[in-house]
Amino acid sequence: MDREAATRAIDAFLAALGHGPKRDPQLAGTAERVVAAYADELLAGYAVDVDALLAPSVFAGRSDLVVVRDVPITTTCPHHLTPSTGVAVVAYAPDEHLVGVGTVVRVVDAYARRLALQEQIGEQVVAALQKHLAPRWAACRLALSHACMVTRGERAHGARVETLAIAGGDVDESLVYAALSIGR
Repeated sequence: MDREAATRAIDAFLAALGHGPKRDPQLAGTAERVVAAYADELLAGYAVDVDALLAPSVFAGRSDLVVVRDVPITTTCPHHLTPSTGVAVVAYAPDEHLVGVGTVVRVVDAYARRLALQEQIGEQVVAALQKHLAPRWAACRLALSHACMVTRGERAHGARVETLAIAGGDVDESLVYAALSIGR
């Protein structure tokens, strides 16, 4: 990552829009803050090896159902570079393996803290759980408010986009929907 080049690019971007830091003193240091926000927070998921995160946290065990609810999520839209925020619910039906619930939260965050479409995040979370836990099924529901829908175009304040990713050979959809509170 080249922070200096990114800083110059943000300054140039603002100047090209007619609002450079030389013209508006309030913008002094903005480029550095924007670069830090993206590099250290909004895109921090690229530095996480999800396989290395999950592998040591898996242990033998069984349960009928594990649900991790109301996981706060922030992601960045790859089309507009604006944030989307909301919550995730992750559920899985273990067969022979469990994983720490904190690890589930870190997996969601690792995939969300990238330039990612909402649909991709859910699919990636489910695929990672399937790969490492081999559960009977796994699901991830995301409910996000997209800044690109709220601040521009539609200006759909209060609108949320909900997506659902499900995988597994033994999926009881009514149980999945109940676990994820679909329809309430």
